[in-house]
Amino acid sequence: MEIKGGTWRTLFLLLLGQLVSFSLAICSFITSLISDFGVDAPLTQSFFSYMLLALVYGPILLRRMKTLPIPWYRYLVLVFIDAGGNCLAIKAYQYSYITSINLLNSCTILTSFALGARYSFLQFVWVGTCMAGLTLGILSDSGSADVQDFSKRPLLGDTIIVAATFFFAFSNVGEEYCVKKKDRVEFIAMLGTFGMLVTGVQLTLFERKKIEAINWSPTMIGLFTGYVVVFLVFRTSAPFLIKMSGATMFNLSLLTTDVWAVIIRIFFYHQQVNWIYYLAFAIVAIGLIIYSVNEDSSDDVIAASTTEHTTQYEQLPGELIAGANLD
Repeated sequence: MEIKGGTWRTLFLLLLGQLVSFSLAICSFITSLISDFGVDAPLTQSFFSYMLLALVYGPILLRRMKTLPIPWYRYLVLVFIDAGGNCLAIKAYQYSYITSINLLNSCTILTSFALGARYSFLQFVWVGTCMAGLTLGILSDSGSADVQDFSKRPLLGDTIIVAATFFFAFSNVGEEYCVKKKDRVEFIAMLGTFGMLVTGVQLTLFERKKIEAINWSPTMIGLFTGYVVVFLVFRTSAPFLIKMSGATMFNLSLLTTDVWAVIIRIFFYHQQVNWIYYLAFAIVAIGLIIYSVNEDSSDDVIAASTTEHTTQYEQLPGELIAGANLD
């Protein structure tokens, strides 16, 4: 039964990981469509997304009526970071392609690694491999701009998304701590509430004219609604995956987002993907697999070491008592 249960749990985690990956790819696709309509309103997209999170998870948190284990001002700082990364990522679609943006999002994992401060030989190999792949991804963009689409400036878009990944890395570190050590529902509720407040103030100050210029046709309303709903699915499933399986499964699941992005670009946009991109993707995938194997091995060593020290600590009182009896 344990093997069967473990098998079903693994299958469930794989499916959950693909739900996370697919929902993120759909968010990217819808954002790309909104950009194609000439709409540049990242704060507005973020505001409605956070608002839905607050409306869904806020009442659940209020019904519990318990003291927050994490001070509210820490959530506020985390929201500033998350909202900044989210807005930059949306902005990048004005200049670059869905495939490149999703591939460069892998930089988030690199930055998270640096924040974790866990260094070994294999991890240095992983970092070098991933950086080589990401560099190839940028090079593929430099020679693949569509001559018929003068609005695209891939290198600028790549620079923006790389900047966004630094925000996401800090946000992911805080998210992993909240969902593993504290409360997953509380994290999502506070993220939505403070995110709505922060982006609401920002769009009032910086994006009012852009909102007025948007042609709120049924198509545009449908795109914004679709983005908000899929964002809710992503924000709901991602913390659940992190809590159940940890960062490794989450990182590898996000890697498959690039596959979905390639499928969307080829079959919907009818655009050819530079062959260098496939090479870049393969290299990044190899780097992440190296990291995942090494992370699992490191966790096993740490767990074994912890168990050994605990066992020794527990035996000490017995040994002292035995010694006292001999005396």
